[in-house]
Amino acid sequence: MDENAYQFYPDKNEIETWIEDIWHLADQTSMEVEILADNGWRNNYGAFHMSSNHYVKFSPKGMTPFYGIWQPVLNGPAPLVVHLPGYGAEMSHHPDVATQGFSLLNLSPLGYWTPDGLDCSLQKEGNWPVLPDTITTKAEGGYKLWLLNCVMAVKWAWEQSTVIANRVSFFGTSQGGGTALLLGSVFKDRGIRCVAADEPFLTNYPLAAWRGAYIVAKDAFQQEPDKGSAWHSLGFADTIAHAARMTYPVLLTEGESDEICPPDTVDTLYCKLPFTRSITFLAGRGHGYNYEFIRLVCAWFRLYA
Repeated sequence: MDENAYQFYPDKNEIETWIEDIWHLADQTSMEVEILADNGWRNNYGAFHMSSNHYVKFSPKGMTPFYGIWQPVLNGPAPLVVHLPGYGAEMSHHPDVATQGFSLLNLSPLGYWTPDGLDCSLQKEGNWPVLPDTITTKAEGGYKLWLLNCVMAVKWAWEQSTVIANRVSFFGTSQGGGTALLLGSVFKDRGIRCVAADEPFLTNYPLAAWRGAYIVAKDAFQQEPDKGSAWHSLGFADTIAHAARMTYPVLLTEGESDEICPPDTVDTLYCKLPFTRSITFLAGRGHGYNYEFIRLVCAWFRLYA
């Protein structure tokens, strides 16, 4: 652990400026949106007749198109909830959440996932570059663009007749949990209701000390000659640096045996949360999509979303 790293982290004003720039870019960037005729269901596990569910293609000007799965309620308008993917960029359906009375948008930013599968041409050295790019671009690329994609997609969803505008909640596992937390910060005072993060990644890089999933950033970090600058860049995409902004209900889980997103990193975030909070310790559990999490999400969203 590099205990000196935190001195290089962005301060409150820098975080706020970074977020305001994301909103400025979202307001200034035009985007075409196409609801695809293919409704997204496959027959691998049976036939589904859900004509209201569709793939959505988002094409921001000057950026790589990205995709979502749109699951609107049938009797809206309803609160919007957004699911974010893990670092594998996988896309998921969540009918169990949608049936609780929410319009649901499942996103995979930066074009990594498409309806035809993963676009591996966007990988670098066999992995997705979003975290290393955050370092090499000094936080002007990587997760800044990732979050920008999400803001633009949410703004589109708020325009749909099945959605209550200016009201949104986020959830996900691993990277999905970490980015759900970051998006909660981005949407502070802009409609955020609550966040649920399952074994969140992007949490306390210095304490993680390149363990588990955090190894993804190590090469880019080591190649940066100015380590203070590298820590500064990482800080913009560290949930710890955004914790003071999380003045809304936050649900966390941690797996006792999680070696991918170590539980001690999640503990440090929980201790910094300033508002309504919950943490569930999953005894003996490793890393992955947990059965308990979606049940907790449904209850959390019914309370706060």
